[in-house]
Amino acid sequence: MQAVAAAKNYKERVAAVQKCGCVVGVADASFDVREGEVFCIIGMSGSGKSTLVRNLNRLIEPTVGEIHIGATDIRQLSIAQMRQLRAEKIGMVFQHDALLPHKSVLANVGLALELRGASRRRCHDAAMAALEKVELAEWAASYPEELSGGMQQRVGLARALAADPQILLLDEPFSALDPITRRSLQDEFLRLSRKMRKTTIFITHDLDEAMRLGDRIAVMRQGQIVQIGTSEQIVNNPANDYVSEFVAGVAGLGVASAAGVMEPLAADQQQVAEQWPSAGPDTPLRDLVDLSLRHASPIAIRTDKKMLGKVTEHSLLRCLRDNVS
Repeated sequence: MQAVAAAKNYKERVAAVQKCGCVVGVADASFDVREGEVFCIIGMSGSGKSTLVRNLNRLIEPTVGEIHIGATDIRQLSIAQMRQLRAEKIGMVFQHDALLPHKSVLANVGLALELRGASRRRCHDAAMAALEKVELAEWAASYPEELSGGMQQRVGLARALAADPQILLLDEPFSALDPITRRSLQDEFLRLSRKMRKTTIFITHDLDEAMRLGDRIAVMRQGQIVQIGTSEQIVNNPANDYVSEFVAGVAGLGVASAAGVMEPLAADQQQVAEQWPSAGPDTPLRDLVDLSLRHASPIAIRTDKKMLGKVTEHSLLRCLRDNVS
């Protein structure tokens, strides 16, 4: 417990490692994830990202603290209860897909349901449905060695989806792939994420990937979470020098969105704004510029239920001025 107490301070943590002969992987890392959100955790190698995500399903047993899924603190569950929770509610995709080479693609994808005791028909149907989602149904009878690296990673994603989990844990699933394949799988993940709205924790060391995929981002350093926010918040308002250095070179324009550019609507514009071209609050700057070039009127920023504001040529020019040195 001496090491646990020392873990709250980095200098003391180093001394604790030397004195107690232990390693503090994650310390004082508190956060919540919203239902349906893609929550990215980024950091340098050794920052504790993979340890943290394995704590969340107790593949690594936490020493102290609480982990809640809904109202349940999963640290209070028995081993048998934890296995059931993993089987029914949590899907995990690893950096290396960990497919069983002696099983077909279809059998690999249906494995979680098979272990749960589902019928052969149920395993087959769910596995085929998952393979269709990742556009690999025609490879169902093939074996992993017959697939490219990117295809194998898609099989790993399909396996996580087949059991229809509430939560997805993805530990650097695309980092071992070439840039073109990686971009393609990011596109695939975005498509599936928008359609299925799974609560997802996505581990990556790549800031560009985190900004592209995440609704929010948590930055880790030496086992601690040092900032949580949207891409725009982290790039434009880094919490400390470490985060500032981490995001150096990322232009504010690259993460600007309608929510950060829009102006309030005047009272007499509420009705006329219904006739303007519209965009959502997360619409990136590039798309706003394209809309503005095609239309003479302002752009209405809205959700399905509410009018939020407007983007004008003036607000776009102000954003460009503020972000171009």
